[in-house]
Formats: sequence, structure tokens, C-alpha cells
Amino acid sequence: MRRAAVAVAAGAMAVSLAACGSAKESGDNNDSAASSPKKGDDIKVGLLLPENETARYEKFDKPLIEKKVKELTSNKGEVVYANAKQDASLQSQQVDTMVTNKVDVLIVDAVDAAAIKNSVQKAKDAGIPVVAYDRLAQGPIDAYTSFDNETVGKTQGEALLKALGDKAKDGQIVMMNGSSTDPNAAQFKAGAHSVLDGKVKIGREYDTKEWKPANANANMEGAISALGKDKIVGVYSANDGMAGGIITALKAAGIGDIPVTGQDAELAGVQRIVTGEQYMSVYKPYPQEADVAAEMAVALAKGESLDSIAKDKVDSPTTKGVPSVLVPVVSLTKDNIKDTVIKDGIYTVNEICAGKYKAACDKIGLE
Repeated sequence: MRRAAVAVAAGAMAVSLAACGSAKESGDNNDSAASSPKKGDDIKVGLLLPENETARYEKFDKPLIEKKVKELTSNKGEVVYANAKQDASLQSQQVDTMVTNKVDVLIVDAVDAAAIKNSVQKAKDAGIPVVAYDRLAQGPIDAYTSFDNETVGKTQGEALLKALGDKAKDGQIVMMNGSSTDPNAAQFKAGAHSVLDGKVKIGREYDTKEWKPANANANMEGAISALGKDKIVGVYSANDGMAGGIITALKAAGIGDIPVTGQDAELAGVQRIVTGEQYMSVYKPYPQEADVAAEMAVALAKGESLDSIAKDKVDSPTTKGVPSVLVPVVSLTKDNIKDTVIKDGIYTVNEICAGKYKAACDKIGLE
């Protein structure tokens, strides 16, 4: 995967999160590869993704991981897939099923990072290593890959301040954070606050249940009612899906031409950026993250060391020293669509500029 040319610096790659919990739960991560029997290419990888409302999981993550596992195993490896549809209890059952079916390794993007802990322990007890994907799951995980999540929030906050200019001094913004059950959401929020606090007044702030656009829409309607439509100069939205719900509420209230942030570079988000309805998104190079997850999973399934893959360590609330790879992110605006999602083959110009978006694409030179 070609890394996008305008990458935002990922910051320090070794991230430390507060480590706590009982002596049984905490402690240095033990490399399961040391005790796992050696296997060949004929491996079974369990892939558990959290939901299907956000376009990225079905469109990018799943096929990318499947492709890389095949590549790394001479087409002999199998990926067994399940999507939890934002249901933590269902995801727990899915882990149990995969443990029963004796997969060789699990890649888990947790619906609820804390609630998944017991399921991760079950897998560990069954001798199945676990790669935490995109979200830092609790429990005895063996590896972790994601993006530098505080940098994501900082990137969003910096873009919003740039778009606001002098309006930041007098107006108010609304902050629409992600779900409180997602540890990434807390890191996005912390990164954004580190940039926004003291620079602009935050009139209302929400943690959006389940990241749902409908919930973001309802929250935004509440913020408009409480603050008044003439007082809101911008919106921090933690992702593109919620940005869509927010923009719908803004339009209904007759509020236009204020900057709204996003994340994930969803096609709908990119199209809103083209038309000017959304100011920016954060492009996260999914091919790179997916490739790393597949490399980790295949190595662990084969009983191999992660030393050549993961050069850094991360502490979770329950496990210290988890071998980790954090991938840089990109601030995506209408000025660098060509150099990011098009250059990296995520979308074609024809996909972005289809139908009603063609005129807006022509206007910004996206042809």
C-alpha cells in the first residue's frame, strides 16, 4: 500500500495507557508464540468486526484482511468472519463460537473494549492468541494495531480552528464525540480538547451512543435548541457517519456554511467535502492497518515472533507491554483528495464524482 504523501506525523509511537487491575489481570504481555506449536500455512483466522453502519468495516477492513491472509499463506489460510452489529453480547457469543470451532488466532475489533475482556481470556485459556484491531481491547491480548488516536483528535481540532479563523473568538462550537464504550473515542476526544480548549467556547458536548448518525442528529437538534442557531459557528464531529446526521440537523434548522469535521474518509463524507457541506475528514490508511493485523495474526497462528512486525509496546488497562504498530493519519480536505484516497486506490474519481457531485468536482478540479 502506498502511504499517502501528506501524512500527519503520528507522534510518539510508544503509547502508554494507565495500567491497573488485579495482579492476575495485569502484568507484562507474554509472547504466546513461545509456547504455541508451529503450524504451516493451513491456518484458520477468526475475524470479528464491531458493526456495519460505518462503511469502512465491510468495504475495506474485511476484504483487505482476507486478501493479506491469503497472500501470506499461499492461499491456504482461511478467514472466518463475524460482525457484531454493535452488540457487545453478540460479539461475546461470536468469540465463544470461534473458540469452540478452534480457530488458530483471533483478530478482534471490540464493540466494548472492557466487556470483551472475559472473552479474550477464554480465547487465551484455549491457547488462541488475540490481535486487538483498531480498538485496544482489555484482557490478555497478544498484539495491537491501530492509528495514533490522540493525533486523530488533534488533527480534527486543528482543522476546525483553521476553518473557523476569527470566528473562534466569538462563537460557540458543538462537540459530538463517539461512543463512551469505545476507548478510541476517549482518545479522539482528548486529542481534540488538547487543541480546542482555551481557543474556542464549547457550547455543548455529547458522547454519542453507539456512534449512530441518528443519535448524533438528535443531539445536534438539542444543541441547536439550547444554544440558538445563530450562536453555533462550527461542529467537531468524531466521524463521518455522525457528520452526516449533524449536517442534516443543521440544514433543517437553516444553518449552513459552518465547518464540520469527520473521520474515516467514507465515500459520503468525501462527497460532502467536495460540495463544501463537510469541511474535512481524517483519512486512515486502512490497507496499512489491515496488512499489519493480518501479518500479526498469521505470525501468531504459526507460533512465530512478532519482533520483526511490532517495534513498539502499548499498555492497556489490563495488560502491559503489548506488541503494537500505530499507523499515521492524514487530514483530508478538498485540496488533497487526489493525493490521498484516489492515489491510494480507495475510491476512483468516477465514484466520488458520480451524478449530482460532478459539478462540484469540476469546480475544484477533480476530474
